[in-house]
Amino acid sequence: MRQLNFVVIFVVSLALVLFSLQNTTPVSIQIVPQLKVEAPIAVELILSMGLGAVLAWIFSVWSALQKSIVMRNKNVQIQNLQETVQNLNSEVEERKRLVSASAIDVEIDEDKSKNL
Repeated sequence: MRQLNFVVIFVVSLALVLFSLQNTTPVSIQIVPQLKVEAPIAVELILSMGLGAVLAWIFSVWSALQKSIVMRNKNVQIQNLQETVQNLNSEVEERKRLVSASAIDVEIDEDKSKNL
């Protein structure tokens, strides 16, 4: 996988170098009404691609942060639900013990009534 990444980066870099060599004509870009920048078109395009890459990276970091927050909230919910299940299981076990104890009492009472 690293070799494939290297090849892709190398090809893109080579394409940028060749593009830069072919496009050296200076052009001006008006960013705001009072600010005008003049540079070769290749430099301006490479800078705009770099800005786009930085913005894409910021967006991916933001998305990863949001996903981690959602996962943390889900983990807290899972822990709360597991605790609830454990409490309910212990409650069920306690009720089973009470029911079985009352069933034994009923059998004892029936045996006493038969003997009388």
